[in-house]
Amino acid sequence: MVNPVEIEERAQAAVRLFSMGYNCSQAVFAACADMYGLYDKEIALRVSASFGGGIGRMHKTCGAACGMFMLEGLNTGNAIPNNPAGKMQNYARVQMLAGDFRKKFGSTTCATLLAGIGRGADGDNMRKSKCSDMVAEAVRIALSHK
Repeated sequence: MVNPVEIEERAQAAVRLFSMGYNCSQAVFAACADMYGLYDKEIALRVSASFGGGIGRMHKTCGAACGMFMLEGLNTGNAIPNNPAGKMQNYARVQMLAGDFRKKFGSTTCATLLAGIGRGADGDNMRKSKCSDMVAEAVRIALSHK
């Protein structure tokens, strides 16, 4: 179990990465990947780069949630071929994390999460603020189940 102070430090590190210009998935994944054995931050940033903006900016699954799911892959992901039990264990964990994220935000879909936020400077600021909250919470959820 990760202590609450470290969880919050990692959540804030993810928010800092997001505010530096990394996407939501990169921020979540890179802030925590070392805890799961991936110590190369550049690799963590590259591997998670495609999942921002709801996967490739298609507004599908939230990038912060994708980063959280990728961390779970490092935690319980199956690396043995033809291992349905291993797959099922990981899938169950991902479903649990998704449920926690949905309880907090109502959805794991980027388009739904950001619906109603207009364009322009005010909308951009509102989206950044909401995404920052989701980035931090994705880290908290992932690490509270580590």
